[in-house]
Amino acid sequence: MGLNETERKVMVEYKFQKAIRTLEQAKGNIELKYWEVIANRLYYAAYYAVSALLLANKISVKTHNGVIQMFGMKFVKTNIVDAELGKLYNRLFSLRLTGDYNDSYTLSEDDVVSLVEPTEKFIVEIKKLVESPQNL
Repeated sequence: MGLNETERKVMVEYKFQKAIRTLEQAKGNIELKYWEVIANRLYYAAYYAVSALLLANKISVKTHNGVIQMFGMKFVKTNIVDAELGKLYNRLFSLRLTGDYNDSYTLSEDDVVSLVEPTEKFIVEIKKLVESPQNL
């Protein structure tokens, strides 16, 4: 069962608002120095934004890897999105995996704080695309 256009728009907006809230959670953890939490929240902020973009363009995915692959294939490789944004998204995914699952490496301030502003810009760029769905 697919979404009708109204339902799709509601879900896209919900996902994008979730991206913004999640970015704020990342920022809120800087003072607490919860580097793994910040990496997790930065990745998920970008993930929710990209998920909104895919949904706005009627691209269905079910996994994180699916989101990464479709974002790369439909938006980065076609130059709709700058390759640097694609690299940032992949970097955030990698850091999230390290912070969440790697027991032999602890993330540091240097690993994550420099990614807060680029992630914020990433979300702004994705929002522009969400507001003008591509003809894919």
